[in-house]
Amino acid sequence: MKYSPLQKARYEYTPKLPEMLKNGISEIGVNEGAETQSVADQDAIKALFPNTYGKKEITFKKGQNTSTAKLHKVGVILSGGQAPGGHNVVCGLYDALKATSKDNELFGFKNGPSGLVDDDYLIFDDNYINEFRNTGGFDIIGSGRTKLESEEQFAVAAEVCKKHGITAIVIIGGDDSNTNAAVLAEYFAAKETGIQVIGCPKTIDGDLKNEDIEISFGFDTATKTYSELIGNIERDANSAKKYWHFIKVMGRSASHVALECALETQPNICLISEEVAEKKMSLSQIADYIADSVEKRAAKGMNFGIAVIPEGVVEFVPEFSMLIHEINELLAGSKAAAFNELPTWEDKYTFIKTGLSAEAFAVIDILPVGIQQQLFLERDPHGNVQVSLIESEKLFSSLVAAKLAEKKANGTYKGKFNALHHFFGYEGRCAFPSNFDSDYCYSLGYNAFMLIQYGYTGYLSKVSNLSKPSTEWVAGGMPITKMMNVERRHGEDKPVIKKALVELVGNPFKYFEAHRDEWAVETCYLYPGAIQYYGPAEVCDIVTRTLALEQE
Repeated sequence: MKYSPLQKARYEYTPKLPEMLKNGISEIGVNEGAETQSVADQDAIKALFPNTYGKKEITFKKGQNTSTAKLHKVGVILSGGQAPGGHNVVCGLYDALKATSKDNELFGFKNGPSGLVDDDYLIFDDNYINEFRNTGGFDIIGSGRTKLESEEQFAVAAEVCKKHGITAIVIIGGDDSNTNAAVLAEYFAAKETGIQVIGCPKTIDGDLKNEDIEISFGFDTATKTYSELIGNIERDANSAKKYWHFIKVMGRSASHVALECALETQPNICLISEEVAEKKMSLSQIADYIADSVEKRAAKGMNFGIAVIPEGVVEFVPEFSMLIHEINELLAGSKAAAFNELPTWEDKYTFIKTGLSAEAFAVIDILPVGIQQQLFLERDPHGNVQVSLIESEKLFSSLVAAKLAEKKANGTYKGKFNALHHFFGYEGRCAFPSNFDSDYCYSLGYNAFMLIQYGYTGYLSKVSNLSKPSTEWVAGGMPITKMMNVERRHGEDKPVIKKALVELVGNPFKYFEAHRDEWAVETCYLYPGAIQYYGPAEVCDIVTRTLALEQE
């Protein structure tokens, strides 16, 4: 097989570990801290997790390994969307297993959680795993979005583990996947199966974090990849001086990606969904805000600019949220079939007009036809609007164009406005992980085995103090239930890991807020360039601006 020079070089990269994990397995001890409680709804979460709730936070230290020696057969699952560094979690887990005993085995369940219930797996060996060290993607075993949440699935999973002698499962995933890990751990504990479950925090969206999880893996690489692309477009815009680029970036429920990219590249406009919600901004107000920047820059002879848009921002606009709710009600059940059978868009438009409130239809009426159709032609398995498929970058550029046409008619605007559109999503999910993500993920996997060796279950692998050099990182674990609360999902109260939204009082947003007025009018672009793997530490091992500002 042929490899690119970068592939060859990355295979040979040795990830850095926290100091307490570098001493050899036999010299890793453990400190137990205080008992924990859930972030909210303590009584409800405790009742749902009687066997795994309230466990102690733990930290690994240099010292004698006091765990009980035994053969370990561990299963690993990649769950949900890809994130750079996932392969290194598996590699770190494998290396820790083999460093303890060459007889230990790591089973990789294929294509996500379904691989566990389908008993579809491979057993890793050195030759196989060495092909994936420090590389992007989840192709080492594949991923999937099947949820493990029913008693039947849990029972099958227990039987599969029993069949192979597996006594621990590591689930690498985001908030939903680690919620599933907590539920599975509780089931295994209640049934006294002896099977441990450990989670690892993954998501490029950055919304799986809290006082313990400083950053989810993949966020560093993905935002650096998007920032490189945005910087390239900024340079092009400043060269051609004739286009406004509207760039949508990933972030359905939170704007961490958009904010980090703004801190890295200093675009003229960056919308933050959480601020839109707090200020109850309408579509018209958002369009006015962007149009104001366009107008002021045009007055300086700069008919170009950059606007960064989080993919889920429209859901945070109150009037749009109302519209989405009414559409979901309008097309519930059999009414969806009747709507889909209408032969033309004009017929469907009439159906919509008679079915929505005047307020909701007024929102529909200001949308471009293409966006109107996206709202009604794409449904998720539950029959709801798939908001992530709405081309919000085109929506806002269209609304801005209409605002500027009014200004031009009034003689207050004499500039030119030509919009181009981009969506950066898949470009960042499987990039070669940065040194930070390579190191962090390897540490998470290595650390996950230490949690297994010491007998913990229902824990999340935790590495903290991440804004410092890796030698100062702190490894340990926290009970997943500490992160949980109760939320309403599909008409039922469900225990879930609480999503972390952008904090409008936090240092990253405050820095952005203090500078954005200047960025909106002047050309203050930064060009971060491609991820660097070799060279000075301040270039190659730099953390995200978000993490650095949060840890100040």
